[in-house]
Amino acid sequence: MTRSNYVTRVFSSPMEVPSGSWNELLKHEADPSPFMKHEYLAALHLSGSAGPDAGWQAQFMTLWQGERLCAACAMYLKNHSYGEYVFDWAWANAYDQHGLAYYPKALVAVPFTPVPGARLLAVDAHARSALVQALVEHASRENLSSLHLLFLQAEDASVCKANGLMLRHTVQFHWQNAGTGLESLSTDESDAHDVKAAPHAEHAFIAGSCRYASFGHFLDSLQQEKRKKIRQERRKVAEAGVSFRWSLGRDIEKADWHFFYRCYERTYLEHGNAPYLNRDFFDRMSQTMSENWLLFVAEQAGQPIACSLIAIDPVLGVAYGRYWGALARVDCLHFEACYYQPIAWCIEHGYIRFEGGAQGEHKMARALLPVKTTSAHWLAHPSFADAVERFLAREGEGVDQYVRHLEARSPVKRASLAPRQMPGSGSQNG
Repeated sequence: MTRSNYVTRVFSSPMEVPSGSWNELLKHEADPSPFMKHEYLAALHLSGSAGPDAGWQAQFMTLWQGERLCAACAMYLKNHSYGEYVFDWAWANAYDQHGLAYYPKALVAVPFTPVPGARLLAVDAHARSALVQALVEHASRENLSSLHLLFLQAEDASVCKANGLMLRHTVQFHWQNAGTGLESLSTDESDAHDVKAAPHAEHAFIAGSCRYASFGHFLDSLQQEKRKKIRQERRKVAEAGVSFRWSLGRDIEKADWHFFYRCYERTYLEHGNAPYLNRDFFDRMSQTMSENWLLFVAEQAGQPIACSLIAIDPVLGVAYGRYWGALARVDCLHFEACYYQPIAWCIEHGYIRFEGGAQGEHKMARALLPVKTTSAHWLAHPSFADAVERFLAREGEGVDQYVRHLEARSPVKRASLAPRQMPGSGSQNG
């Protein structure tokens, strides 16, 4: 099929798309993340974590000029709404109540991964717009109820809006490494175990001395009540005899990967669910994307008891809180493993941002501040599209009010902090 001067091809597996061409497109995006790498998407499918049996039927949309891949995205046919983190259950119920089929629907997203970033990979703005048009035409031609694009970078949100899709906003919580203007470093003895000033010169993303110099320096930026609470929580873990070690990339030993999965799986099962991602997926990550993983292991009396697995982008200097699990219960261990250890590591290594993942207002107390994320939606049925558009207008006002409420409760001392959004997304959110 041709549209404009592109040939459109739809593939039923990421393995059918040339990995080099896909990753080359991703490399030039404004907000690439490790989760859009070909290796990550392929591992989801090769491991069986995402696939037709799990309700994720791949239909990767690509635009070509001859042998050149000009635009591409990871699209799926979905017969449910699990593993997405932008909730549309009410929309599905409304369709059902009117005797209409909501599923299957088309979804452009990374399965089980609510991390904002590039979704529409393209060589230029023209190809990006053509890709959105091809997606809508495909959904319409296949008589799908709807098309949804989740956790978009600013460029993607802008082109979706320009092509008539409706934008929706949700809230996440991210920590920013921004030490500029703090007058002094903490000398509190309770911070003696924290990381000290670190060499940053090896990271291209560091510009000047505008980062926190230590975890104590970071604590100095917080209101006294929050600073005291974090110290108390960390003290509880230390007094329980828990210590941490971390491993990066290929230094993560096979035994530690296996221990991580034991913890991860058990924690899911304790909450009554099987984990989305299986052991084979993480085995593939250790082999094909080891440079993007950082593992913290908690030990007590010389035995490992818990761990958290953090994804990292060494080029952009961004870390992503992803997976955790524990075999023993220690008060405040989750906070230490999933927030304080990663933040301390980010400070030590000059990383500029730590994204805490979807939901979780409790993260505010740990200085992860609210940011708005954006998704885009197209519904085939005109009456439902009108109803959803009105709903999104009301919901958007509520989200704005919610963010203002959260910002008024900021744990950070300085009241001059501006409202936070995803980088470069300010004027694109409608």
